[in-house]
Amino acid sequence: MSVKIRLSRGGAKKRPYYHIVIADSRRARDGKFIERVGSYNPMLPKDNPDRVKLNEERIKHWLGVGAQPSDRVHRFLGAAGLTDTRPVPQNQTKRAAPKAKTLERQQEREDKLKAAAEAAAAAEAEAAAAPAEEEAPAEEAAAEAEAPAEEAPAEEAAAEEAPAEDAEEETKE
Repeated sequence: MSVKIRLSRGGAKKRPYYHIVIADSRRARDGKFIERVGSYNPMLPKDNPDRVKLNEERIKHWLGVGAQPSDRVHRFLGAAGLTDTRPVPQNQTKRAAPKAKTLERQQEREDKLKAAAEAAAAAEAEAAAAPAEEEAPAEEAAAEAEAPAEEAPAEEAAAEEAPAEDAEEETKE
């Protein structure tokens, strides 16, 4: 017979209350149990001492006889110092391995990021290595680019304005 220390639900709808029980693993969750050894009220604040109540003496007895606690009960027992802490269950940490195409895409992304980082590092190295003399002509070129463009000759400007005046006269009539 496999014996478990587990939770048995009680309480009303949307107001859970759990009993910590010793039960045969083949029995239903809320079914027949061997012994009640504590309670858990998740509705209480986490720092409330009444949230988890344990009969430590009986729990030690059942652990000594070979009863296995469920994951949640094991946490409670670990917090009370009755057992060591248990790692996260294997089935919750394992994920399906990525497929080949996904691995290829991840590798491509990593390669692109590395190439971009190397290019940026190379550009910074070149900028730092360039002498100050080369910076002066670059400043002059920037100043020329900011200068206003030359105005159109007067004849061209007059030709551009004439059709606009004709259009105004037509709209008045």
